[in-house]
Amino acid sequence: MDSKNSPQVTFVPTPIGNLGDITLRAIETLRKADLIACEDTRHSLRLLNHLEISRPLISLHDHNEQHRIPELITRAQGGEKIAIISDAGTPCLSDPGHRFLKACHDQDVEFTVLPGPSAITTALVASGFPPHPFSFHGFLHVKKGKRGKQLQAALDSAETTLFFESPHRLPSTLTILKELAPDTLICVARELTKAFETLHHGTSTELDAYFSERKVKGEIVLLIPPHSDK
Repeated sequence: MDSKNSPQVTFVPTPIGNLGDITLRAIETLRKADLIACEDTRHSLRLLNHLEISRPLISLHDHNEQHRIPELITRAQGGEKIAIISDAGTPCLSDPGHRFLKACHDQDVEFTVLPGPSAITTALVASGFPPHPFSFHGFLHVKKGKRGKQLQAALDSAETTLFFESPHRLPSTLTILKELAPDTLICVARELTKAFETLHHGTSTELDAYFSERKVKGEIVLLIPPHSDK
C-alpha cells in the first residue's frame, strides 16, 4: 500500500458495546464512503442510524465474502470509496474481511486499516495477565475433544492465551479446564464496554462452580496466563 495515495478501501473498527467508543476517523470514513460493506446490514444499520449516517450497504460475511470480492475490487478500481465493517470490533479478527484485504493487496487496490475497538486487546489489558507475549486463537472448537487439546496447549504455553467462547459453551469449557488444571488461575471477561461488563478471576475450579450455577449471557473472552505465571 502506498501511503501517498488516498485509499479506496478502509477497514473500519466499530464499537464492541459502548457506541461512544467509535473514533472520529471512523465516523468521517463512514460518512464519505460510497459503499459500506458490513457483516449484517440490519445490525450495522442501527449503528449508522445512531451516527445519523445514510450510505448504501452491502453484506460481506463468512458465507459470501469470496463471492463478493470480484465485485468489490471492481468497484474500488472504478473509484468508489468502500468502508468495511463487522458487527463489532476490528474487521478480520474472527470477523469477515481478511480474504478481501488480501485481494486488495494482491491486486494493488489501495487500502488502509483504522485503529479502534477490539475485545482482544481490551480483555488482555483488563485481565492483569502479562500482556506480552500473547496469542489469540479465535473461537474455541465446538467439539469437546478438540477444545480440550486447545486448552491444554494454552495451559502449556509461555504466552497469555485468549479465546472467544460462546455463552452456552462456557460452562462445558470451564469444566474441561477444571479437569485439566483445577488450580490454574484464569479470567473470564464478559460484555466488555457494555453496561453489565464483568471480569471474573479465579481458579478454573472456582469459575466452573460459579458459572455452573448461572445462566451465561453476552460476549465472552477467556484468558489463560502463561505457564510460568500459574
